[in-house]
Amino acid sequence: MAGVVLLSLSVTGCATTAAAGGEGATEPSGSASAHPTGDAAARAQAQAWLDAAALPPGAVPADAAVAAFTSYTGWPCGPIEEREAFWSIPGATVTGTANWLRENPTADLLSTAVAAIPEDPAITSAAVGFIPEMDAQEGVVYTIVKTDDGVAVRAEIAALTASATCPTPPGGGTWGPPGQG
Repeated sequence: MAGVVLLSLSVTGCATTAAAGGEGATEPSGSASAHPTGDAAARAQAQAWLDAAALPPGAVPADAAVAAFTSYTGWPCGPIEEREAFWSIPGATVTGTANWLRENPTADLLSTAVAAIPEDPAITSAAVGFIPEMDAQEGVVYTIVKTDDGVAVRAEIAALTASATCPTPPGGGTWGPPGQG
């Protein structure tokens, strides 16, 4: 199901098409998890997804202070190797950036977004998830938030370790795809 965009409406605002990315973007400001798992393959996978992060033209690496991100991805399976990175995209909109990300998957991952978001200045945040295969609970989730001069983007990256397990969701059922809230 390539193409599901989780849209988070907030009271803040919106921004335009994003800036630099995979092709010619400068290195992201990233960080590793505080508790490394010792799983070299998962560490390498998380880093590879971070290194392959594709952002719209004009994206500039930033640090966590670039914006107030009020939600975080809850990866239900573990242990995992995590990475996080931030960018600023001056002059961009939330919807333009989310749609660009949805149309330009990172590292040949599958988007969990189903449709484009219509341009609307009232939209102040959105999330776009990418997974390596259907039903996966690892990958990349981009959160886009409106800023005074455009948007800020945060990438949350998780790679499952060889010993990772996934608990049954409360009440049974299945976990939703990353980036779906």
